[in-house]
Amino acid sequence: MSDPSDPSDPSAPKPAAPTVRQLVRRHYAQLTQSERRFANALMENYPGAGLATITAAAEGAGVSAPVVARLVQKLGFKGYPQFHQALLAELQAKVSGPAARRAVWAAEAPDSHMLNRFAGAMTSNLAQTFANIDTAQFDAAARALAGAPGLYVVGGRITRSLAEYAFTHFQAIREGVRHLTAASASWPHYVIDMGEGDALLIFDMRRYEENLLRLARIAAGRGVRVILVTDQWASPVAAVAEVTFNCWGEIPSAWDSNIATLSVVEALIAATQEERWPDARDRFERLDRLFEMTRLFRET
Repeated sequence: MSDPSDPSDPSAPKPAAPTVRQLVRRHYAQLTQSERRFANALMENYPGAGLATITAAAEGAGVSAPVVARLVQKLGFKGYPQFHQALLAELQAKVSGPAARRAVWAAEAPDSHMLNRFAGAMTSNLAQTFANIDTAQFDAAARALAGAPGLYVVGGRITRSLAEYAFTHFQAIREGVRHLTAASASWPHYVIDMGEGDALLIFDMRRYEENLLRLARIAAGRGVRVILVTDQWASPVAAVAEVTFNCWGEIPSAWDSNIATLSVVEALIAATQEERWPDARDRFERLDRLFEMTRLFRET
């Protein structure tokens, strides 16, 4: 039986290639001032700013074409055409539906059992996800989730189950937690109570939802700290978010996996609990007493 964790195993999944956005962040400190100007323009309009010709892309950022050429080489591309193709591939991946996703993995699927392919893909997704989390940003997000006066949680069509899972745990840890329902028409009733210093935890995976982006912009405009959990390609909400967690999810299926995403959420829950300890412990004990009074759970 093949071992999906063994890098010498030909059936083991290849590590996911970093996105252009991640490459820019990784090499940003080594860029010149002119190269950073183009990098900033690309991040502000991603990936659109890099989908034009090299001349048009350079003019849009107020730099020369040679500056752009040097930047893309520093990112690891042979030239601008390869950089351009990488951005196009990311754009295609963002908008692909279940049928298109299945076609991709079905054409490249190794000749092994589905369980092995799933195990290998999920192991790779977990490794990629946690390797790309900045510990300082993780700690900042945990402090915001623990200390914000109010905490709001929202998800989309698919991710609302993740939002509900996070809400259930955060509600046990701290007070002032609210779950925005899937019906966006009701969101103004929550937004009206949002204030400066509150936190908004948003889940948004491909295909990204415009109503979540509008909500994030409105909340950020009110001084709310937006924390985003998204996929490896990054929801447009990332442009508004204070902290973004990119979670890898491609598996041999028409759907993406939420295993890595759920792991990040549980890590945030654990960190938030520690940030609020011993207040969280007292809240757990009071909840247990209430459960006993209501006899909600059976004694074991």
